[in-house]
Amino acid sequence: MESGNVIYVGKKPVMAYCLAVMTAMKGDASEVTLMARGRAISTAVDVAEVVRNQFLTGVSVKDISIGTEEVENEDGSKRNISNIAISLAKD
Repeated sequence: MESGNVIYVGKKPVMAYCLAVMTAMKGDASEVTLMARGRAISTAVDVAEVVRNQFLTGVSVKDISIGTEEVENEDGSKRNISNIAISLAKD
């Protein structure tokens, strides 16, 4: 599932990531992967849907993978953080 174009989704507005996806797709990239953890997962889903439904026709969701990472807090305790990778590809 590893593609050359990976966009890490964080705290920026949805449109900032949409622009990054569209810029990558307008180039020679036929596939872009959105990666997000924790609260940014909903933003990554929003980016994928906005790009597919409003900006780029002929782009579909190729693959979605989910997982969990164990992260150590400052106090030494561990907690689980969910992650998602959404692959968008030109049809």
